[in-house]
Amino acid sequence: MVKQENSDEAEAVAHPLLQDLKSLEGQNSSSSEKVASFSGAVFNISTTMIGAGIMSIPATIKVLGIVPGFILILLVALVGEVTLEFLLSYTNSGESSTYAGMVGESFGPWGSIAVQICAIITNLGSLIIYFIIIGDVLCGSQSEGTLHLGILQEWFGIHWWNSRAYALLFIALFVMLPLVLLRRVDSLRHTSAVSILLAVVFVVICSAMAIYALCKGKTQKHETISGFCTSSLIHPIRAELGKPSDMGSAARISLVISIIIYFSIGFFGYLLFGDSVMDDILVNFDQSSDSTIGQIINGIVRLSYAVHLLFVFPIMNFSLRANIDELLFPNKPILAQSTSRFLSLTFVLLSFTYIVAIAIPSIRYFFQFMRSITIVCLSFIFPAALILRDGHGISTRRDNIFALLVIILAVVTSSIAMSTTLYNSAQS
Repeated sequence: MVKQENSDEAEAVAHPLLQDLKSLEGQNSSSSEKVASFSGAVFNISTTMIGAGIMSIPATIKVLGIVPGFILILLVALVGEVTLEFLLSYTNSGESSTYAGMVGESFGPWGSIAVQICAIITNLGSLIIYFIIIGDVLCGSQSEGTLHLGILQEWFGIHWWNSRAYALLFIALFVMLPLVLLRRVDSLRHTSAVSILLAVVFVVICSAMAIYALCKGKTQKHETISGFCTSSLIHPIRAELGKPSDMGSAARISLVISIIIYFSIGFFGYLLFGDSVMDDILVNFDQSSDSTIGQIINGIVRLSYAVHLLFVFPIMNFSLRANIDELLFPNKPILAQSTSRFLSLTFVLLSFTYIVAIAIPSIRYFFQFMRSITIVCLSFIFPAALILRDGHGISTRRDNIFALLVIILAVVTSSIAMSTTLYNSAQS
C-alpha cells in the first residue's frame, strides 16, 4: 500500500465522507466542545455499516450456500479494507477536509459534485427506506394481496392513531427530531451503541431459535442454489476524533464487528428458516406462531429491528445534511456554527423524508436501485480512481493494480445487483 506519512492528518479519513481534524479544529475551538471518543467513533461507524442490509443476508446465504456466502462477506470486507487504506494514505497529500473536496483536488469541481450527489442519493434513499420499513413493522403492509398487520395493530387493534401516517408523524416529532437536532455526531454514540446492541439481540434470538429447532429436528430443508448477490458494508459518516491516527483502528474494528454480525445473522437465519427464508427475513417473523411465547419472540424481533433503524436514521441524516450544505453553500462557515442554516436544512429534510415515505411507499424500489450504484461509487470506485489518477504522485504500481481490480470487481458486482433488482421488480 502507499506509504503513510507521520502527519496528524494521515488517517483522518477512514471511509467516504469522514471529516478530518482540520475542519473539526475550527468547530471545536469555537464551540469549546470536547473531541469525540474512540468508542463513539466505533459505534457510529459500525451503525452505518450494519444499517438495514442485515435482513437480506440470510436470503443471500440461501442463494450462495453457507461457505460461499461467508467467502463473499469476507471478500467485500477485504475490498473495503483496501479502499480504506487508499483513503487513509491519500488524505495526507491534499489540503481538503472532506471526501468530496479530496476528489475535487484530483478530478476538478465535477468530481467533487459527483461525490456529493452520490452521497445525497445514498443517504436520502436510506432515510426514506428506513421510514417505510419502520412503518411496515409498526403499522403493517400489504404485499401480493396479503395483509400483514403491524405490531401496533396486533397489540392494540386497528385505530386511527396507529395508522402509518399518525404513527410515523409521532416518531418523527418525538424521537427522530431531537436526535437530528444534535450538532455533533459524537452525541449520537449512545444511540449507535444501542443500535448495535439490538442487532446483537437479533443474532442471539435467531441463534437460540435455530439451535432449539435443530435439537428438535425442526429446521427447514436446506439447499445450495447457484447465484450471486452482494450488499454494501460501508456507508458514509462523519467523525470527530481528536487523534486522527485512531480513525484507521476504529474503522477496522467496526469492519470486524460488521463481519461477525452479518455472517451470524446469515447463518442462523438460514439455519432457522432454510429455503423458506424471504428476501427480507423480517417477513418470516411476521408469520403467526402457534404459541404465546412464539408470538412474543416474533414481536420482540420486529420491534428491535424498527428501533435499530430509528437509531441509524440520525447518523445517515447527519451525513446527508452536511453534503447538501457543502453542495449548496460551499463558501459558508461550518454548518454547526450557523443556526439558521442548520435548523432550516434539518426541518426540511425530516419533513421531506416523512412526506415521501407516506405518499410514495413504492419509491423504496427506486432508491434501492439507485443506491446499488451510488454506494459502490462512494465505497469502491471513487477511492480506487484517486489512486489511478494519482494527482499527488504517491501511488505505487501495487496500488494501481489493486485499484484496477477494485474497480473491475465493483462494476461486475454492481451490474449483477442492478440486474437482480430490475428482475425482481419486474417479477413482482
